[in-house]
Parts: sequence; C-alpha cells; structure tokens
Amino acid sequence: MPTTTGRDLAHGALTAKPTSPVRPPLGAGLHWVETATRPALLYVPALSTFRPPPLLVALHGAAGVPGDMLALLRETAYEHGALLLAPHSEGVTWDAIAHSNFSKDASSIQHAMSTVFDHFQVDPDRIALAGFSDGASYALGLGLANGDLFTRVIAYSPGYIPHVHRDGRPTLFVSHGRRDSILPITSTSRRIVPALEDDGYHVDYFEHGLGHQVPTSAVSASSELLG
Repeated sequence: MPTTTGRDLAHGALTAKPTSPVRPPLGAGLHWVETATRPALLYVPALSTFRPPPLLVALHGAAGVPGDMLALLRETAYEHGALLLAPHSEGVTWDAIAHSNFSKDASSIQHAMSTVFDHFQVDPDRIALAGFSDGASYALGLGLANGDLFTRVIAYSPGYIPHVHRDGRPTLFVSHGRRDSILPITSTSRRIVPALEDDGYHVDYFEHGLGHQVPTSAVSASSELLG
C-alpha cells in the first residue's frame, strides 16, 4: 500500500494511484473496506468488461455515516457503472475541519482507495471526490491538493475550502440551497465559487431553492462529471 510522509499527509497529499490490480475483483454488491481507523463502505455495481470503471469517493457530513452517501449516490453509481467508496471519519467530522490539518482521515481515505485499486482497473481519467456539508469542504481541500488524482470534485453545500497546496486542475461542481440556515449561501458558496473561478478553475455551479440538503436535481446535474 502506498504511504505518505507525515508532512505531506498533513497538507493533504495522497500517493494512492490507480494501477494494475493485484487481487481478484470484488463481486457486485456492498463490501466493507478496512482502514487504519473506521471501515469504509464500497458499492460495486455490475461492471462492464469493455471499459475500466470510474471511481466516486463520497464523504459524509458532520455526524454522518458512510450509508448517507450511499443512499445519496448509489443510483448515480449504478447508472454510470461507477465504484462508490464511502469512507468514515474517525471523529464527528473530518480531521482537517476539526483540527485544521489532514491526518488519520486522509490516511484512511488513501488506504481505502489503495484497496480499491488493488482489486479493480479504475479509469484514471474518471476519479471523482464528492462530499456534503463538512464532507464537501473536506472534498474541496483534498481534491484541490490532489488534482493529479481526482479529476472531478463535487461539493454539495460546502462551508469553506481548507488551506492546501493545490496541484492539478480538477473540474469542479458546487451546489447550494438558497434557504440553507446551517451554512448560509451568501457566506459560503457565493464566495467560494467566484474565488475558484478567479483562480482559473472551471466550476459548474448549481443553486436550488431548498435548505441544507442535496436534492435529486443537484445529484443529476453533478452526475454528468462521471461520464
């Protein structure tokens, strides 16, 4: 399994990379993937034998569980023949959100992704990192730090972007509800998106009329990034 130095990991740098599988593929259905902290949940759809599948890594919100992201994105993964990996934060929320640096959660995400790469020939041009709420903030930070690994980053209702050294140019999708009382849109996405665009990133931005949630319309709009 690839490793990072503590300094690299603290800045969100991951070394997990898609490679030729060294283990048999896992069957269609749900699987638990062990990590150094809490197990991640992996959904494997019926996969095409003609094209390597995309991988979608999905991060839950504060006090959430992997099953939250499975419920949100399983149909999308099924429709696109994508592997869906839902890690679990060690604490109530993700390390960089709680402590301002990447640590055990980033290591566990890397461990889980490495396991997926051990079993599947993943399409390196279709690896996406998604998240909701705190998971969306974490996804933006980790995704921008690893733009050579994650080609797409999907942030549903993010609060901010953790400070990282940015690498690569992933395509970005951000959605937010105009009635969000938890992370109000005027102080979050309406500032995040213009700042990203000013930095030269392509951002697909989707506002909806609901609160702190992810409507099916936002999921549908973001799913185009897996094509």
